[in-house]
Amino acid sequence: MPLELVPVRCLTDNYAWLLHGNGQTALIDAPEATPILAELKARGWTLNLIALTHHHADHIQAVPEIVAATGAKVMGNPADAARLPRLDLQAAVGASVEICGEAAEVIDVSGHTIGHVAFHLPQSGMAFTADSLMALGCGRLFEGSAEMMWESLSRLNALPGQTLICSGHDYCRGNGAFALSVDSGNDALRQRLDDTAAGRRPCAPATLDDERATNPFLRPRELRDGLGMTGASDADVFARLRTMKDTF
Repeated sequence: MPLELVPVRCLTDNYAWLLHGNGQTALIDAPEATPILAELKARGWTLNLIALTHHHADHIQAVPEIVAATGAKVMGNPADAARLPRLDLQAAVGASVEICGEAAEVIDVSGHTIGHVAFHLPQSGMAFTADSLMALGCGRLFEGSAEMMWESLSRLNALPGQTLICSGHDYCRGNGAFALSVDSGNDALRQRLDDTAAGRRPCAPATLDDERATNPFLRPRELRDGLGMTGASDADVFARLRTMKDTF
């Protein structure tokens, strides 16, 4: 039976994610303590684990307050330990770790930052991608290169199509506007945006198949001709799209 998944809106546009099952509760990233602790209290859940994807403040700043309130253990990439809160458990790239009693794969998704990881839970069909693959977009390249980010997205794109992509922010409006500017003939994209605007579906999570159909950063082959890049590699088209988005 899949783990129960609860999105928690934090700050202005962050998502934190609570997972519950097998008598345990885990949190993916810790942007803001108050809404997370309130959700835990409302559901009567005791937090056991905080799994961190990367070191940016809007993903880790609430860790001390939440740990003080719950006693939860903290897990993250040991290669980035110097920039994360104190780690009780390691989530090294390529390792299998346990989240709520399920095996989770730790995937290198560097690009937005170096050392950014995603957590893929195959049994429950979920991937927590934070600021790598995002709803209708991908993260800015603060530390890595476009080539590095394309490799990271390609690793995520190899997951099963029905995997729920649980990203770190709701940038649906801005990402959707950019997607339409480069993929205006995409009926699936227009339907997704219409459904989100009408409240028929959330911005996130969305399945990987949905992202494949609507996210321009997973569609370089479909978009290369329209960008005047016939014959260019997927990585080069992705790099052009990332540059265009940065100035959109």
